[in-house]
Amino acid sequence: MKQTLTLWLLNLLQASLMLLVAPLLAGIVRKFKARLQNRRGASLLQPYQDLRKLFSKESLFADNSSWIFRTAPVVIFTATLLAASIVPIIVVDLPSAMIADVIAMTALLALARFWIALAAMDIGTAFGGMGASREMTFSALAEPAMLMGVFVMSLGAHSTNLSTMVHFALNLHHLHPSVAFALAALLMVSVAENGRIPIDNPTTHLELTMIHEAMILEYSGRHLALIEWAAQIKLLLFASLIISLFAPWGIAETIGLLPILIALGCWFAKIILLAAAVAMLESALAKIRLFEVPNYLFTAFVLAFLGMLVHYILEVGVQ
Repeated sequence: MKQTLTLWLLNLLQASLMLLVAPLLAGIVRKFKARLQNRRGASLLQPYQDLRKLFSKESLFADNSSWIFRTAPVVIFTATLLAASIVPIIVVDLPSAMIADVIAMTALLALARFWIALAAMDIGTAFGGMGASREMTFSALAEPAMLMGVFVMSLGAHSTNLSTMVHFALNLHHLHPSVAFALAALLMVSVAENGRIPIDNPTTHLELTMIHEAMILEYSGRHLALIEWAAQIKLLLFASLIISLFAPWGIAETIGLLPILIALGCWFAKIILLAAAVAMLESALAKIRLFEVPNYLFTAFVLAFLGMLVHYILEVGVQ
């Protein structure tokens, strides 16, 4: 009974970390980018201050907005947080491992995407409809590439359960070619899913190029805060997913104070390294043209598909 309670507390701690650390990751990326551009940059805690300011402001709604527009931020935030909470980051075998399926995680992210697109069209503005159209078009290409990349790992683990795949990754003694293809595909999809450069610029409001920002222009106050917080959680989700599947070293396989502290330290260190990599990528690359985004996502899908072929030809064939 005591061990079960401990596991549930760890599960709650893991979900709380995803909730609380997400704004910090955004602040770290901004700080790294500022340093690379010879600027001082804002404080690491600036995203927390921005969220606090938004939560303290009044939310305004258009006269023709329906309950969909008012409900969407809560649905988006809840679905994103639920998807993030099932990714193992501290301990592999937690109570949420029973539902920690990659298909369930993708479905939750798709639910959040559906609601933000629906809310964008609810007002009837040109920017909202344009952003929703672009978001759904690109997601139709990004989701298959993401699922194909994760399925490469599931072939070796013989399961789509995230905890099972983490166990499989921990037992890998060398980097398989198929895993390398899957990693490249998921890195490309992560950039697209989070609207980072070179796909989108999260800090721009240029009408002809913005995708995500076009859908939330009509939001303000606490509703905008929930959407911004959900976007930060989503960035941390993909970072943690890549870490757990392709660099899980240090994650605790047993319950104990020392293994958990080591797992926390390793997770934070890997998050900082990924934040530095994102900042370097965004500082070195320019945003690509909007019509080149499908080619980018199709490349990610081809890489994931090659990973699956390599798995069957080289790895399964050798066995």
